[in-house]
Amino acid sequence: QVQLVESGGGLVQAGGSLRLSCAASGRTLSSYDMGWFRQTPGKEREFVATITWNRFSTYYSDSVKGRFTISKDNAKNTVYLQMNSLKPEDTGVYYCAARWGKYDSSWYRNSGDYNYWGQGTQVTVSS
Repeated sequence: QVQLVESGGGLVQAGGSLRLSCAASGRTLSSYDMGWFRQTPGKEREFVATITWNRFSTYYSDSVKGRFTISKDNAKNTVYLQMNSLKPEDTGVYYCAARWGKYDSSWYRNSGDYNYWGQGTQVTVSS
């Protein structure tokens, strides 16, 4: 069982930056693919970014590519999402997610592929 706790959300002006953290307990993240998703009221949870279990590969949605960076620190058992050049449309609740991925060479952008979720952290970008 993996427990995930997100932090780092808040209110920021357009063009600003935030760094989200996702601290894990219960299992080491070294064998887990990690993802970030976001959701706004009335919409489905949307893929933002993922990093493979071995940290060899990262993937981003087109809407955040070039502005967001996902990283994983296995020693700290924590995943990060660095968000730069934020836009009002980045507003939402951001969720961290994990799936067992060791030796799997694929990457996953569907929320149904992830088994473990955090409680979410609110990000609000004002114009």
